[in-house]
Amino acid sequence: MKSDEPRARTTSGSALSHIDRRQRLREVLRAEDLDALLVTDLINIRYLTGFTGSAAALWVAAGDGAEETATVLCTDGRYRTQAAAQVPDLRALIDRRYGAALVALGGRGRAGFESHVVTVDGFDKLAGAAADVELVRAPNRVEKLREVKDDSEVLILERACAAADTALTALIETGGIRPGRTERDVARDLENLMAEHGADGPSFETIVAAGANSAIPHHRPTDAVLADGDFVKIDFGALVAGYHSDMTRTLVLGKIAPWQQEIYDLVLAAQAAGRQALAPGASLRDVDAAARDVIGAAGYGENFGHGLGHGVGLQIHEAPGIGSTATGTLLAGSAVTVEPGVYLPDRGGVRIEDTLVVRPDGPELLTRFPKELTVID
Repeated sequence: MKSDEPRARTTSGSALSHIDRRQRLREVLRAEDLDALLVTDLINIRYLTGFTGSAAALWVAAGDGAEETATVLCTDGRYRTQAAAQVPDLRALIDRRYGAALVALGGRGRAGFESHVVTVDGFDKLAGAAADVELVRAPNRVEKLREVKDDSEVLILERACAAADTALTALIETGGIRPGRTERDVARDLENLMAEHGADGPSFETIVAAGANSAIPHHRPTDAVLADGDFVKIDFGALVAGYHSDMTRTLVLGKIAPWQQEIYDLVLAAQAAGRQALAPGASLRDVDAAARDVIGAAGYGENFGHGLGHGVGLQIHEAPGIGSTATGTLLAGSAVTVEPGVYLPDRGGVRIEDTLVVRPDGPELLTRFPKELTVID
C-alpha cells in the first residue's frame, strides 16, 4: 500500500475498544507481577475508559474477573451523571480522595502507581491509605500502550487531519494569506476555518511565521505584516474528540528567490527520506538520521536543531520521540510526525511536517495538503 492511499479499517464500538485497552494493560501488569495499577493521569483515564472529567482516578486490577469488580473509576459528585453516561460499564466510586480512596478499597497485594505523575505529597496520601497494599513505581505503562493506535483512534486522527487540510485549502482559496495581513490575522482565520470544518478547537496555538520570523522554529504569531518575497511557515493542527493532528507547510508570497527554492527543495527531500524510513522495528535514531543526513550533506546541519518528529494522539506530543538521542524502535500502528526544517537566522526558514501511521507495508499518510511549494501571487 502506498502512503497516500486510504487504508480500509474496521472498528467496534468505543466501549469495546476501552475494554480491549484495559485487557492489554492487565496483561502488562501480570507480566510484571503487579496485582493492580492506580491510574491518576487524566489522559490515561480517558484512554482506558472514555471519561473526560477533570478530577478522577482509576483502579485496574490485574485479574481476569468481571469488569465491574476489576476496574473502578473514582470521581466526585460533580461528575456523577457524566461518569454514568460515559462509563456505564464500570463501577463508579464517588469520593474526593480519588486515588487514596481506591488504594484503601484495593485490599492486598502489589499495586503500581504512576510515579511520573504523582507528587511527593500525593504519594504520602496514597501511602497513608494503603494499609496492606504495597505501592510500586510503575511509570508510563499506559503511555506505552498508547503508542499503538487502534482503528477507532486512527479514524479520529483522520478526521482531525482532514479538518486541518480542508481549512488550509479554504484559507488560501479565499485570499486569507496575502501581503498586508498580519501573522495574527492568518492564525485566527485558520483556527476559525478548522472549527467550521469539524474541529473542536486547535491542537495547539497556531504558528504563523512570516519573513525572518520563519527562521524561529516555534515563533508565536505577532502583528508582523506579511510582505512579497516572504516565506510563510504555518504549523497547526485540529483537535477532534480529544485527538490532535499536526502539520506544517511553508509557502512563499510573490516571486521565490533562488536561496528559498534551494532550502525548500532540501527540506522536501529530507522529509521524503524521513517518511520512507518509517517502518516497524526501525531505530528511532536511524529514522532521524535518514532525514538529518540529507540536510547535513548539503551543509545545513547546524540549521536543523530539533528532533525529526514525535508521537501524536490524545496529546500533541507523546511517545515516541524521534531524534538523534532517542532510544528504542518504532512500533507498527504508531502515529508520528516527520518534520525536518532548515532555519537561516534573520532570513527565513522552512519546515515541512506530516502526521503518519507506521505500517508494515509502508507509512500511512494522514495529512494530505500538497507538499510541493505553494507560491501565492
